[in-house]
Amino acid sequence: MTTTPPPRTGPAPEAARPTPAGSPAPSGASDPAAPSPRTDPLARAAIALAFWVTMAGTTVPTPLYPLYQHTFGFSPFTVTVIFAVYALGVVAGLLTLGRLSDEIGRRPVLAGALLLAAGAAGLFEAADSLPWLLAARVLSGLAAALVTGAATAALLDLAPPERRLRAQTVALAANMGGLAGGTLLSGLLTTWVDTDAPLRLPWTVTLALTAVALIALPAVPETVGSPAGFRLRFQRLRVPADIRPAFLRAALTGGSGFAVLGVLTSVSGLFLATVLDMHSPALTGLVVCLAFATTAVGQLLARVLPAPRALPTACAGLVLASALIATALLTSTLAPLLIGACVNGLATGTAVGTGLGAVNTGVAPQRRGEAISTFFAVLYTMLSVPVVGVGILIQATDLRTAGVTFSALVAALALVVAAGLLRHRARAAADAPRAS
Repeated sequence: MTTTPPPRTGPAPEAARPTPAGSPAPSGASDPAAPSPRTDPLARAAIALAFWVTMAGTTVPTPLYPLYQHTFGFSPFTVTVIFAVYALGVVAGLLTLGRLSDEIGRRPVLAGALLLAAGAAGLFEAADSLPWLLAARVLSGLAAALVTGAATAALLDLAPPERRLRAQTVALAANMGGLAGGTLLSGLLTTWVDTDAPLRLPWTVTLALTAVALIALPAVPETVGSPAGFRLRFQRLRVPADIRPAFLRAALTGGSGFAVLGVLTSVSGLFLATVLDMHSPALTGLVVCLAFATTAVGQLLARVLPAPRALPTACAGLVLASALIATALLTSTLAPLLIGACVNGLATGTAVGTGLGAVNTGVAPQRRGEAISTFFAVLYTMLSVPVVGVGILIQATDLRTAGVTFSALVAALALVVAAGLLRHRARAAADAPRAS
């Protein structure tokens, strides 16, 4: 759920962030002592595998939430809290460890992310109560925060200048492909493999994949030539005044889409089981897989859409997606949910890409890091807080009422942003003759 110019793949890659005075150089290319970038396909594959495996682990629990709910007697509210603490881990990692691979090197941070991911999978596999699941989700969030910056930076370090866009696309595919693949793999394993331990098999496979990624990691050359050592410091959150209106519009639009992704990820299984009477982890995995896969497509779409059209298109997509999801709830039908998940993904990816583009082109390099961190802090806050609100509303009413109310709020927020865009354009058109 992801920079100068894109990659638009998650939290800001460290190689693309500005280097404040006194900080180590962000990549080997800017360090005279660094080794020359290599284009070894095995090294790139090992980085992409580490990225994919770590991100896949964050969505493996998605099809399992109904099983956890049944096994441990959780309420829907508890399920949403289990999901939401992941975002807290991501934000904490972004604010405290966001530049770690610039300071100690790419490969150690990739190894650390994989070990955190393995720790999370181990906790999930051994879980027999709520605290285990909460601890596992926090570790998953920290792993995601670490790997996104380090893996993207490593791929860029190894790419010659003429292949940077390809490296960014590989990072996007590994990131969003992991998010999409993890939930689909988990759902298929739980549905189609006959096992007495459906809550353990997906994590056993995840641990095996993580082990393969760790074994492959020595193939990755270190591209940070003179690591300076770790210094714990918080990333300031700030938005320069001159881009604040554009920033807020993009952040609110992308955040609304993230909120829908969060709700789909946490309660799709509950909706399918209780409203449609479809008790299929594979189907749950498919719904969320489509949502994340189309988010990647939306980020690619933002590269080619004219800037003035991108955010209005995203707002329109969010309104349509909200209407489709509400229709699925009100009519108890699957097709609108699947289409709504895809439309929401496209709209969310477009909004996130547009927001990152505004930061990259409108913020001075020395302030870009804090602006990007602020952007993703907003997105991940909107990923988690509304999910908990939906859980509370489900407790107070029912899933259908909570889902329709949430969809209406998302549509309303998208319309407010769209109205702001229209006012901004009308004001700019009115000011143009005066300026001339």
